[in-house]
Amino acid sequence: MVQRAVVVPPGTVEPGSVRVRAYSSGVLVADADPPLLVWEHRFYPQYFFTPDQVTAELRPTGPGRRSRSLGPSETFDAVVGDRVLTGAAQRYPEAPVEALRTMTTLTWSAFDTWLAEEEVIHTHARDPYVRVDAMPSDRHVRVVADGVVVAESRRPVVLVQSGQPPRYYLPRTDVRTDLLTATDTVSHCAYKGTATYWTLRVGDLVVPDIVWGYDAPLREGLAVAGLVCFWAENSADLEVYVDGERIGRP
Repeated sequence: MVQRAVVVPPGTVEPGSVRVRAYSSGVLVADADPPLLVWEHRFYPQYFFTPDQVTAELRPTGPGRRSRSLGPSETFDAVVGDRVLTGAAQRYPEAPVEALRTMTTLTWSAFDTWLAEEEVIHTHARDPYVRVDAMPSDRHVRVVADGVVVAESRRPVVLVQSGQPPRYYLPRTDVRTDLLTATDTVSHCAYKGTATYWTLRVGDLVVPDIVWGYDAPLREGLAVAGLVCFWAENSADLEVYVDGERIGRP
């Protein structure tokens, strides 16, 4: 069962609850206590800053893309010392909420460090309605590929994240790691951190990037550090059973 997520309609504006700062090479660029949270789309919010909360010089570069929920945008470069960060900021002068029209949102990737209070945040702004729980379990998890049991455990950690199906992370000693080959694939999660991936090879069957894990997860995912998870619904060749019932793709 998927943990129900709170669906926030695009265009929603809410006050934040913590101080947020953005830095470029150690130079403070924006500091809000707190910023506004604005959902341009439904997936996660963006931070919006008032003019006095942005310490960098912003140079207009012309019109940007049009947002379905916020309207046309104006794009700015940010000048930080002797460096120019191209396309680092946007404004929406016709936003439905009048207060947003003079405010600025920053391009996440243009800045190397974001802090919520004193904690580094990754990938994008955190959604206050997303919850992540990682719990030890005694469920029986068995993974089969091409008739071969590639993992079996009675000590998984069940990770439940809003809007996602439960994920069963297994100790590597309960996994046929001799059948796994590390790949260069990585993914990033604002709540769990950076994941690395493995390809599963069983005889002639090759299932790319079907296993992932977090070696150094963020706070919410600490319980899954060093464990691995099989992507149950991403391959018809992979069978994942929890207490005898197949999960994922039927």
